[in-house]
Amino acid sequence: MNKYLVLRFRAPDRPGIVAAIAALATEHGCDIRAAAVYGDDDTGGFFCRMELASPIDRKALVTFLAPVADQLALDWELKDLARKMPVLIAVSRFGHCLIDLIHKQEIGQLPIEIVGVVSNHDTMRKTAEWHGLPYHHLPMIDGKAQQEARFLTIIEETGAELTVLARYMQILSDDFSTRLGGRCINIHHSFLPSFKGAKPYHQAHARGVKIIGATAHFVTADLDEGPIIEQDVRRVNHAITADEMVAIGREIEASVLSRAVRWHAEHRIFANGSKTVIL
Repeated sequence: MNKYLVLRFRAPDRPGIVAAIAALATEHGCDIRAAAVYGDDDTGGFFCRMELASPIDRKALVTFLAPVADQLALDWELKDLARKMPVLIAVSRFGHCLIDLIHKQEIGQLPIEIVGVVSNHDTMRKTAEWHGLPYHHLPMIDGKAQQEARFLTIIEETGAELTVLARYMQILSDDFSTRLGGRCINIHHSFLPSFKGAKPYHQAHARGVKIIGATAHFVTADLDEGPIIEQDVRRVNHAITADEMVAIGREIEASVLSRAVRWHAEHRIFANGSKTVIL
């Protein structure tokens, strides 16, 4: 029975990279079921994602790929598409993004396994535990350093490969953000870089904006400045109240975040400097 794998790599752009990898895959009986590539003229980088139906297991294919990958100077990895990515979700008082992620996992729309929920409040405990998810209440009473240390321990103990800040309303320390580089996604409840800080929809309403939106991005030590993964917007007009904007915004936040999580779990996202490439 075939194994379904995804090969993703980046390399300095040069002719013949895809041809060499495709020839090797074919030589070992692999069928390329999907492929996407991008060459960035600004950075000289080349990015590729291939889905393979392989008659040999992942470890064997890695052995065959390694020499060619070294020759082509590939930064690469080969992942099993059947394996669901373990994900830890962090939330504060608002549950719309958490509930959306749980629902989409349960109906098979997200290739993830939610391994727990972390929160600085107890508000969403009943929701998480009703779905059979471990709930880790980490209040800030002992200070940020101790709270984040426990948070990091939970990430390690659960084996989470991605941490999702699903309206987790805490500013992370530089050390915490750096340690989770490329493995932590945040949803920002406005269309970055506009309207940062408290009550962004009320800020937007006060300015009379005609579109509102949400941004999913990787977390970095620079607050809300990490590489953007996905954004979406919705048109509004003068008759929409600030509270109605909040309700509309929550719908956008949930859908934007779930797309970003799905793309990460499907190994589609490449960091490219301060930007991302989605294949």
